Amino acid sequence: MLEIIPNWHPIFVHFTVALFSLAVGLFVITPFMKSPLKEEWQTVARWNLWFGAGITIITGLTGLYAYNTVAHDTPSHAAMSDHRNWAIVTITAFLALAAWSVIRVRATRHLGMVFVVLLALAGVLLASTAWRGGEVVYRYGLGVMSLPKADMHRHGEGEDHNNGDEHSHSDDDHRQDGTMEMNRGVGESEKEMNAHDGGEHDADHAH
Repeated sequence: MLEIIPNWHPIFVHFTVALFSLAVGLFVITPFMKSPLKEEWQTVARWNLWFGAGITIITGLTGLYAYNTVAHDTPSHAAMSDHRNWAIVTITAFLALAAWSVIRVRATRHLGMVFVVLLALAGVLLASTAWRGGEVVYRYGLGVMSLPKADMHRHGEGEDHNNGDEHSHSDDDHRQDGTMEMNRGVGESEKEMNAHDGGEHDADHAH
């Protein structure tokens, strides 16, 4: 199998989010549409829901595999467990709604507003689960092989990368010049003090 970091879950989860989100949006909008566009969009919404349900089974399985194999610490484990729990509820809700829609379509019966409201609530669960999945990766770094070293460099539009180096070198030069001036000043002060002490020492011998 082609090696994917951390595994195949990040690939399938995007199909789940996209298909279910489109299904929810179309089911919510179609009651306000007029024929024949209304029936066409309802068909598209059903197929998105059904395809999403099918691929979400794979998404859930790969997610459980990632949960049990990805290296993590105590804080990230808590975040990962929270994401898993939300995902289980979300997947169960969408699979149940998909089965409901299949049964209604096979019986040639329309899906009522109760179905649409429940699907919209499932969409809220989906958004919350996706948010927590993003937190697991981008806040806790789970499944990430390496992170870039943070620096203070900011890229501007049309910026020449060499300019940043020049500014950096210029700042270094200023700091070095300041250090040399400080050292020179300290050296001169020491010479003056030594000369003063030497003069006093000679005066004492003269007495």
